[in-house]
Amino acid sequence: MDDKWKVKRATYHLYTFMISKLISTFGAQIYTFAISFYILQMTGSATSFATNLICSILPRAILAPFAGAITDRYSKKTIVIFAQIATTLTIVGLLIVTLTSGLSLLSIYVTTIILSLASTFSGIAFTSSITGLIDKGRIQKAMSLNQMSISFAAVGSPAIGGILYGTVSMPVFLLIYMTASILAVILESTMNFQLFSQPKEEEKGEQKESILKSIKLGISYLKLQPVIVLMLWIGLLVNFLFGAFEVGYSYILIEKLKLESQHFGFTQGAFSVGMLLMSLYFSMRKEVKFPLLVSKRGILALGILMGSVSLPLISTLTYNLVFAYYLVLMFCLGLIIIVINTPLQVMLQNTIDDAYKGRVFSIIETMSMSLIPFGMVMYGFLYDIFPGQWVLLLSASFLIMVVLVLARPPVLRKAHPELAEENVGIEEKVKEINVKI
Repeated sequence: MDDKWKVKRATYHLYTFMISKLISTFGAQIYTFAISFYILQMTGSATSFATNLICSILPRAILAPFAGAITDRYSKKTIVIFAQIATTLTIVGLLIVTLTSGLSLLSIYVTTIILSLASTFSGIAFTSSITGLIDKGRIQKAMSLNQMSISFAAVGSPAIGGILYGTVSMPVFLLIYMTASILAVILESTMNFQLFSQPKEEEKGEQKESILKSIKLGISYLKLQPVIVLMLWIGLLVNFLFGAFEVGYSYILIEKLKLESQHFGFTQGAFSVGMLLMSLYFSMRKEVKFPLLVSKRGILALGILMGSVSLPLISTLTYNLVFAYYLVLMFCLGLIIIVINTPLQVMLQNTIDDAYKGRVFSIIETMSMSLIPFGMVMYGFLYDIFPGQWVLLLSASFLIMVVLVLARPPVLRKAHPELAEENVGIEEKVKEINVKI
């Protein structure tokens, strides 16, 4: 009976987690949409816009390891709820400032920094709690539903934000975000974050070490996990090289191919739709047997799609064909991103010890983001000097080579010993068929 109750409770967590994520992400993205347009309209400066992005990225990159150590030491539920309350109070503070003295760049930057910090703690605590909230057999479904909620918000929030912006005032956007954050707090407070967790021995003084020592222990644990270290290196280099797409895509479509803003928006929407559909597929299928192999194939496909962005630059296509081409390409890219990420996320959830999850996920986040600013600056410089198609094609080629080298067959067989056994079984069957012939 106790097991049946746990399964029922896990089902409640599964959908509460998804709804909470959908509500909070939806509110956050509508707010981000409004603030981005407001900054550009108020200042007309790309530098001011970029400064707000830096205020969002830097706190996450710098403080993620500390957030991971704190998450592993204290109640994850408490951290999630306090982070969400901090988000709510920050928006309340910005609303008061807006109504009394008017919205300023300084107040926006301060708000962005606090929201980034709260999001870091909440995100790491939630990610490291998945195996405590959900039974092991439905981890992949949980990760897929989580990605579905994010994708759905990514599809809907720009449309709603675009309709609302210009017709309602900034305080209305802040009220929407504040309401979403309050609802998220209420839902998260009803969840049992230790439903499937192994009990901790906190009374024995094993977790009395300092935060810095705790981070060092997390790094030491990570060094003993060669497969995760491999994933870190692949992620670091792939994210860096993928900067060629992130910088070049908008530049090529808007500046070089003169795609209209409405059509450019449709291509971005196609990306979110692709993510949404593939997340739905993963939520219904059984867990991937060889996640690293599946992700390797996905990254190879990502490299091909990245290089394909340059095709309209080296061929003559009509405007409608260019629009249709990028619509399909971005849809496929959305599918591939989920094929890469979801199996790896499930693998990490099943591999990392619960006591180290917060620290390991925070290190992964820091590593994955560490080269992104440098990549953005470097590729911005390269696109100003060299033709965009060559920058994309060379970067895509390097990306494919990195994956082929780092995730070569012997490495995959070490990560998935069953893969070697399966290959042996196939070879034996082939031999039997040949003998019969």
